[in-house]
Amino acid sequence: MMSVDLTSLWLSFKLASITVIILLIIGIPLAKWLAFSKHKSVPFVTSIVVLPLVLPPTVLGFYLLSVMRNESWLGSLFIKLTDSQLIFSFTGLIIASVVYSLPFVVQPMVNTFNNIGEDTVKTAQSIGANKRTIYWKIILPLSKKGIISAAILGFVHTLGEFGVVLMVGGNIPNQTRVVSIEIFNHVENLELQQANQLSLILLVISFAVILWMNFNNKSSQVLT
Repeated sequence: MMSVDLTSLWLSFKLASITVIILLIIGIPLAKWLAFSKHKSVPFVTSIVVLPLVLPPTVLGFYLLSVMRNESWLGSLFIKLTDSQLIFSFTGLIIASVVYSLPFVVQPMVNTFNNIGEDTVKTAQSIGANKRTIYWKIILPLSKKGIISAAILGFVHTLGEFGVVLMVGGNIPNQTRVVSIEIFNHVENLELQQANQLSLILLVISFAVILWMNFNNKSSQVLT
């Protein structure tokens, strides 16, 4: 395997790891709110969360590029704070990946929280448990398997990104050229053996994850 392939693999694993950590930080409380809240805005927020599932990656990538371009408020603010641009950077890839993979992490956790049921929460409240205790001692432990599955699904989904990362990050060696883009480059250059090696790695990882999730979550369906 070529050194550039190893570099693209490392960038992809690094991107997926950081993305999943961020998604867990923002996704767990968001999923809990979507599962238990009775607020009338829940359907609207749910629609926004799920939107990346139905949008073509190039469309999502285009709007993310528009938001992060140097002339936008976000792009110009980032330049002022860091003296570097947000688009065509690894930081830009992280932001794009968080948005793109958000439903793949949040939706499974919402389903997990829904399976806990309000009766369990009300029972805990009836014996004097406060919100903090219910969250840390009941909801999170009961949701452990679902949260782990959501994190792994988000990790694998981020590994396979192409359209969004190409639009936002471009094809910069050692910076934004992740494994999916490297596969495209190999195919474009008719380097089919190298493309097959990288594709096989992603195929094995994806199959292993789906197999693990089906064995450990027999009652749930994995949407791929």
